[in-house]
Amino acid sequence: MTPTDAAPDLPAALARHRVPPAPRYRDDACGRPGAAPRAVLAPRSAGDCAEILAHLGAHGLACVVQGGRTGLSGGARVAPGEIVVSTERLDAPARIDPLAATLTAGAGVTLAAAQAAAGEAGLFLAADLGARGSATLGGMAATNAGGPLALRFGTFRHQILGLEGVLADGTIVRRLGGMMKDNSGYDLGQLLIGSEGTLGIVTALVLRLHPAPAARRVALCALADVGAALALLALLRAGLGPALQACELILEPLLGATCRSQRLAPPFAAPAGAALLVEVAETGPGAAGVRLEEMLAGALGDGLIRDAVLSASEADCRRLWALREGCSHHLMQLGGTTGLDIALPLAAIPPFLAAAAAFLGEGAGPLVFGHLGDGNLHFVLPGRHGPATLAPLFTILARHGGVITAEHGVGLDKVAYLPLCRGAEELSAMARLKAAFDPGWILNPGRVVPAPGGTPRGR
Repeated sequence: MTPTDAAPDLPAALARHRVPPAPRYRDDACGRPGAAPRAVLAPRSAGDCAEILAHLGAHGLACVVQGGRTGLSGGARVAPGEIVVSTERLDAPARIDPLAATLTAGAGVTLAAAQAAAGEAGLFLAADLGARGSATLGGMAATNAGGPLALRFGTFRHQILGLEGVLADGTIVRRLGGMMKDNSGYDLGQLLIGSEGTLGIVTALVLRLHPAPAARRVALCALADVGAALALLALLRAGLGPALQACELILEPLLGATCRSQRLAPPFAAPAGAALLVEVAETGPGAAGVRLEEMLAGALGDGLIRDAVLSASEADCRRLWALREGCSHHLMQLGGTTGLDIALPLAAIPPFLAAAAAFLGEGAGPLVFGHLGDGNLHFVLPGRHGPATLAPLFTILARHGGVITAEHGVGLDKVAYLPLCRGAEELSAMARLKAAFDPGWILNPGRVVPAPGGTPRGR
């Protein structure tokens, strides 16, 4: 990167926010290469962020907002001419209010650090991701991250009681009271959540905490196919109620391939078409673990499941989860894949998978896993695929009532497909909202909502 590429004219007050434009700032975890940023700015406070955005807005300079860069839709990938605004130094450590059971932290704090702070206080942050060590709270708010615990606790939106954010003109919006009930006007924070940085930059958050689970049990069940997995899910929901914390699906051949590549012991004596990882957790003495064991024994006797492995210790729980998290590690090591983060009504999952397999043809089958409890599948195609493959697949998905993204966002890569799951009226309303919050279209332009008339001036 040459100096002329990297450095738009910045006043001295903004130059103090600059960090070296290392290669890592070009892209997110989707693996597609980004452009060299014109500069990388890393504010340390909401005031710093306001100063940066006010200057960029006044000069029509476009920026891309980056957190932990763990997204998979190109939302943090740098487009030509963009300046990176990184939230990595918005890392005010987590503060716990034990009476209110809340956690307040900077947007640059990682999920793992927030989880640890909650745990040290005897509380539980009801959000988890495989990328917990690098995903940041601000990025999770911006994308309304999901993960396996969404089945019981909802997405990240449901964990946020308040936030501080900066709008495109430098206005600071601060609602950090952390109250459970507050109907005093529009909830501007909720507009920023899930907006993928197109309406403002999240700089701090107040998160809801829960009593720490006293115990958990995890089971991995072998089933014939995804239809049997859905039948087991319905049975478990009815029998376990809110104790059912996660319900994760892995379809073959992914489980076998993961065991081989990650050097994990195969869980079953014979391969099965599908595996369902189930977790139950309770905050006090209870019978959910016993009830799970009884239900699985009954499902075995009825022939619904073929085999099951049930934890007897916390170490067993971690070993079983390693199989599920190993799927992501295996796919990352493969390289050259195209991952689709999709969601469907539960009943539509089997017919969609059949229709998608028919379209792809023999020998081109996807690797499928995900959060069955909330209908979110990670549908991964070997090789790099473009619109010739993706457009028909997304059309099939829409025909079955599905949506093109469940938890990774629209970013740059799915904008063209958004009309398949959002009507013209909705898209128009989204564009008007974007124009009201960011009339210069400087914040993450081209993500989620296409920029009208090309790109902002000054790029």
